[in-house]
Amino acid sequence: MQIIKEKATLTEVISKLKFEDSSVGFVPTMGALHDGHLSLVRQAAAVCDVVVVSVFINPTQFDNAEDLDNYPRTLDSDTQKLAELNLNLIIFTPTAAELYNDKVISEHFQFDGLEYEMEGKYRNGHFDGVGTVVKKLFEIVKPDKAFFGEKDYQQLQIIKKLVQHHDLPVEVIGCPIYRESNGLARSSRNERLSTEIRNKASFIHETLLKAKNKFGIESVNQITNWVENEFKANPYFKLEYFEIADSETLKPISNKIINQKVRAFIAVYSEDIRLIDNIALNY
Repeated sequence: MQIIKEKATLTEVISKLKFEDSSVGFVPTMGALHDGHLSLVRQAAAVCDVVVVSVFINPTQFDNAEDLDNYPRTLDSDTQKLAELNLNLIIFTPTAAELYNDKVISEHFQFDGLEYEMEGKYRNGHFDGVGTVVKKLFEIVKPDKAFFGEKDYQQLQIIKKLVQHHDLPVEVIGCPIYRESNGLARSSRNERLSTEIRNKASFIHETLLKAKNKFGIESVNQITNWVENEFKANPYFKLEYFEIADSETLKPISNKIINQKVRAFIAVYSEDIRLIDNIALNY
């Protein structure tokens, strides 16, 4: 396992790997690694000769300065977890100044409207920040395949659109949501929850599963109203949004259409910590 901090050094290493015809997988992270991240790394290592894991807390995708300040920074622990996988890994840990050339600002992107749905309505500039850092990382790492978890499903669709629009030679692979034993979607933010709330947070996934069961027999409006009422009756979680949307366009649906693939998306607050999740409803 190599740990690299400078772009120039990584570029040199990647060039050598490409010359040797080695396939390169890529798992971008913001650190605070958990089993969900490690599952992505294992999936990448199963199909690629070497895997680059970036550990970089990207300042341009935070619309809330306090959220950025509170984001866990656990590089030593992250490195140890990756080392214990005993895989052929390169860990890329640049500073913001190194990655952004001292100009820590976002580019502006068009993602065919994906950026205006759900998370885009609540997190100003978030997807410009995501697009900026992922594009930079793709250009440096030059991966053959890049692996992203479906917990951030909207982000996954946006990255696929980024690759399409900028003709980037990388295959973007979505990986199933990795969950805790109680169904809570794995997230670095979970570590900030109290033990009590972390246990009670099974309610989020349970609600999505019930919504999935209802999808075959109830209308979109009935299901949405039911979810909203469930959260109103729960004193531990505040619902920010629940939407049933087309899996490709992410536009909310009001009526079911034959052969249209749809997902349910949810964002919830508890203890001032924001949690998101989603589930496929009919596929």
